[in-house]
Amino acid sequence: MIEVTVQTVPSRTIAAVRRQVRIGEVGSAWKPALDQVWSFLRQNPGLRTDGHNIFLYHHPANRQLPMDVDFGVEVIREFEPSGEVRLARTPTRRVATAIHLGSYARLKETHDAIHMWAKVNHETFAGQSWEIYGDPQPDESKTEVRVEYLLES
Repeated sequence: MIEVTVQTVPSRTIAAVRRQVRIGEVGSAWKPALDQVWSFLRQNPGLRTDGHNIFLYHHPANRQLPMDVDFGVEVIREFEPSGEVRLARTPTRRVATAIHLGSYARLKETHDAIHMWAKVNHETFAGQSWEIYGDPQPDESKTEVRVEYLLES
C-alpha cells in the first residue's frame, strides 16, 4: 500500500526545458529535454550541487489537452536563461505526497494512489504536480521518486 501524506513543502529552483506533451507521452519527451539541461549545467559549474531531476507538470483544466512540462534539475540559485533552458520553480504550499519505490514503469501506481486518496478525502488539486527523482540504484526496487500534487488551499 502506498502511503499519502499532506505537507507544506519549500519551493525548489529548477533549470528546465519546457515541452508540451500529452499524458502518456512523457516517456518519449523527457530525455532530449533533460539532455539540454545537463549540457547547460556542465557549462555552468557551481549552479548545481546535489540537486535531483525534477519533472514539473502544469495540468490543463481539460485533461484531453496537452500539458506543459518543465523537465529539469534542481539548482542552488537563479541564473540567466540560455537557449531553451530557463528558470522554473515548484510552488510553496500544501501538497499530497507519496514515495514511489521501484521501477519507473510502475510510477503510475503512485499517481493513482494520490488521486484515490484525494477522492476519498475530498481534496482538490491545484493544477500542478511534480516528481523528484532520487539517485538511480543498481537494484531497481530501491529506486525512489517523490511524487507531489499541489492542493487547493
